[in-house]
Amino acid sequence: MHPFRKALAAGAALFALAAAPLAAETVAIRAGSVITDAAGEASGPATIIVEDGKILSITPGHTAKADREIDLKDKTVLPGLIDLHTHLTGDPGGDFWKQATEPEEWGVVVGAKNARITALAGFTTVREAGSGQETAFSLRRGTAEGLIPGPRIIAAGPALSIIGGHADTNGFIPAVNQLLDTGYNCTGAVECAAKVRLASQNGADIIKITATGGVLSQQGRGLEAHFTPEEMKAIADTAHSLGLKVMAHAHGARGIQQAAEAGIDTIEHGTYLDEAAAKAMRERGVVLVPTLMALEGVSEGLGKGVYTPVVENKIRAVQPLMASLVSRARQYGVTVAFGTDAGVYQHGRNAEELALMRKQGMSDREVLASATTVAARVLGMESQIGKLAPGFSADIIAVAGNPLKDVSVLEKVDFVMVRGRVIE
Repeated sequence: MHPFRKALAAGAALFALAAAPLAAETVAIRAGSVITDAAGEASGPATIIVEDGKILSITPGHTAKADREIDLKDKTVLPGLIDLHTHLTGDPGGDFWKQATEPEEWGVVVGAKNARITALAGFTTVREAGSGQETAFSLRRGTAEGLIPGPRIIAAGPALSIIGGHADTNGFIPAVNQLLDTGYNCTGAVECAAKVRLASQNGADIIKITATGGVLSQQGRGLEAHFTPEEMKAIADTAHSLGLKVMAHAHGARGIQQAAEAGIDTIEHGTYLDEAAAKAMRERGVVLVPTLMALEGVSEGLGKGVYTPVVENKIRAVQPLMASLVSRARQYGVTVAFGTDAGVYQHGRNAEELALMRKQGMSDREVLASATTVAARVLGMESQIGKLAPGFSADIIAVAGNPLKDVSVLEKVDFVMVRGRVIE
């Protein structure tokens, strides 16, 4: 062979070798027992093989080989938990005036802190239920690329609101209210449809609306319906045409009912749920996300100067109702999925919601399912998360004890893996 051609062939061979992908590392998780699905039982000792962020296999015993091993032989290993209602970019407090003093970018800094705290608490997927225009989207990318330790984030971005409603800016002089307007307020079906399209264009994974008044906003006009039925239907129909689901903050019974009848997918909070509202939800498959921890968090701040008098009055009004919310929903046949409103209380306490749900009549197994398989179905991700199975995302946690017998053991998580990455 001509020397030049020989050198060229050698160079090509070296280039091909350099360009060839490196073999993926396999990781073996040696578990004392495994709960693959909340509907099943805990196994005996088993090995989960993880490769490229996915579960490759689950086999009995500890003989399967891998490049690296993680010893969890004294733990119960199970799917990572899912919180359908979080606000990673904020911390609890009644200082609403900070909207006028802190840039939105600060939310990314706060969110990076809270993303790690949330993952370490065992939550490997969260639905971010309202944030600044870019903050949650930036966090979403950061955790997806492994630049920020944290959960998978399904992000709504700014919530749609009526002018002056919950999620709009209130409490300042008119000029400041206008300056801080998010751009997602809408009036009339046509404008509301346009705002859904705007949210989709700007990166929303889901559409969040404030279908009724809210407890923590600086307006005391009650907690009933804000949007008209026509506006809500335009929002739901437009979102669904774009392949997006809609989550609706809703407290008042008639607001809940109107949202369900309009085709909204989940009701967040649902405080004043009654039989008529529940019937509308049940008939249309609308899921309740009760966020019991939100009330726990705000109640801890009562009488301490944390909240304005307007807000304190609303907190006290809803307190008795939240104590029976889950039991009411179940009595009426409404599906309940797990969500906490983290950010209204301190991030990292998310799993305390589990015991609150159990206190209202759910079994340990039902509560665990609400935060795994049921929540995964709500997200339309039941073939990716919520269970441990070959091909599913390696979203894995480990605890001491068996959460099928005592779900409160999930309040202390000893190991977390998100998409194949160990969170430390």
